[in-house]
Amino acid sequence: MRRLRPSPGPLLRVLVGVGILAALVARLGTGAFVDGLRAIGAGSVLAALGIGLLTTVFNAWRWCLVARGLGLRLPLAVAVADCYRALFLNSVLPAGVLGDVHRAVCHGRQAGDAGRGVRAVVLERIAGQVVVVVVGVGVLLAQPALFTAAARDLAPGRGVTVGMLAVLAAVIAFGAWTVLGARASRIRNALRTGLADARTGVLARGTWPGVVLLSVAALAAYLALFVVAARTAGAQATLGELLPLLMLSLLAMALPFNIGGWGPREAVATVAFGTVGFGATQGLTASVVYGVLSLIACLPGVGVLLLRRPEQQVRASAREVP
Repeated sequence: MRRLRPSPGPLLRVLVGVGILAALVARLGTGAFVDGLRAIGAGSVLAALGIGLLTTVFNAWRWCLVARGLGLRLPLAVAVADCYRALFLNSVLPAGVLGDVHRAVCHGRQAGDAGRGVRAVVLERIAGQVVVVVVGVGVLLAQPALFTAAARDLAPGRGVTVGMLAVLAAVIAFGAWTVLGARASRIRNALRTGLADARTGVLARGTWPGVVLLSVAALAAYLALFVVAARTAGAQATLGELLPLLMLSLLAMALPFNIGGWGPREAVATVAFGTVGFGATQGLTASVVYGVLSLIACLPGVGVLLLRRPEQQVRASAREVP
């Protein structure tokens, strides 16, 4: 059997995330991290657990809608437990997506169609990200000065820009070579299958309104947790002043260069808070508190991971009616 070599992609993402955090520590010191940990109290912990429950239920419900649109059995209770476990694994493992890979493969095997199970998770995650991007872009367009200033401060130097463009050109060239090469038919078939599943699992008339509403509700919960984090960090700004900054920070979490969500979020929050005069240190502290509260919010996933074996999930899924 031919031995598969590990992809350098995950390692590169971890290195970039570590580099971002190291640069922030070198610039602002460790005070923001220490202050963030000290600021967290019982009230913020309870708020994180409550908001985390809402967010997990919204995301699990969206997954159920997409899975059932694809003809897969997925009870809500099973989906909530699997989402909790996936969130915890995403938070503690470097790549940030291994929990979702695990729930996708497990559900696909339980449903008897691993490929469709994976596509259900991919589609529901994409749908959620699309809503976040659309809402985020709308908020930022209403604050053009903030976006322009943050983009200017975050822009890399000329050498880094040239290097990034070179890497992007290489990736595009490799993708074109792959599509035009021997695997072209396989890729085209996968794209056709994915588009067909998107039409039935997400864009169907009885599915997409629920997917959009649940995605908006989950985004509102994420922002609510970030507001709790900002208040815990001592931010006195109004909600109208905070929300664009927090939305920009959440958008940064979609970048693939992070460690369980850490890295770009802290950099963007630091720059955004500093740009509007609230202080770079306060932005970093708020982001650190958010990261810790997010981890606390998914701690019920530890119980699911330890107490619920795969065979128990199969029996539970078989007993429940979708």
